[in-house]
Amino acid sequence: MSDFPNSSARYLVPVVVVLVIAFAVFSSMTVIVQSGNVGVIASLGAVQPNALPEGFHFKKPFIDHVQQVDIRLTASHAQATAASKDLQLVTTQVTMQYSLNGALAPQIYQRIGLLAKVSSSLVEPAIQECVKAVTAKFTAEELVTKRELVKQQIQESLNLFINNTLREKGLENAVNIANLAITDFNFSPEFNRAIEAKVKAEQMALQAKNEKIMRVTQAEASAEERKLAASAEAFSTEVQSKARADAIQREALALKQSPEIIQLRSIEKWDGVLPRISGGGVVPFLNVGEFQGTSPAGTASGASSPR
Repeated sequence: MSDFPNSSARYLVPVVVVLVIAFAVFSSMTVIVQSGNVGVIASLGAVQPNALPEGFHFKKPFIDHVQQVDIRLTASHAQATAASKDLQLVTTQVTMQYSLNGALAPQIYQRIGLLAKVSSSLVEPAIQECVKAVTAKFTAEELVTKRELVKQQIQESLNLFINNTLREKGLENAVNIANLAITDFNFSPEFNRAIEAKVKAEQMALQAKNEKIMRVTQAEASAEERKLAASAEAFSTEVQSKARADAIQREALALKQSPEIIQLRSIEKWDGVLPRISGGGVVPFLNVGEFQGTSPAGTASGASSPR
């Protein structure tokens, strides 16, 4: 009975060893490619042309080594200092978003390296070169006012530069550029002060122009108001003149048809006081002939006086 534990231990140790060896062999036969990656197989150091998609896979134990290559969207940042068309020193910060072509991942790994190597040896130098080339085509002011055009030309230049570089290695379209962002333009302090002064001058000129337009508008409104008032006054004068002319014409016609109206109007204007007359004369407004047929106290005109 005393030898039982020792015999059990003797059997247990080989079992454990076998299990460990089996686990190691099984582990070397399988690989799990993580999400967002492809697996590049290197058999005894030789890169195989076909990549493994994400998921569980078998491989040759102790011969195949699987390298995970990230094919997700990533970004590279670069800063380039260059002279603009008008010889202003401009520092441009650019961010490029791109991804690796999974189908070409084995060739990229074999001829360039992993994603970090692609960024440092290909993408960042391409950004530096293309930003400098495009910056020289624009003035410093145009880099700001035509930012979208500058961005478009930098992205087109990057596509061309990277594809030409990769074509020499048989890797054309291995890098897919998704987007490009110009994160900042930095100019010299002197240029910034000049821009600030120019903007201030333009604002003052615009303010003066607006004030001039306001004064002209007010003057035009005042002139129009005076014109309307003069037209109204002229119209009123014309109406009154026509009314007076019509009245005079009607009155003249009435006087022509009835001359007695003149005497009537004179009588209407008489204040009832007879003028004092020296040396004879006639009493105004009195037609003596009209009263010859009558006499005071009922005496007939032309009757003889009592004898």
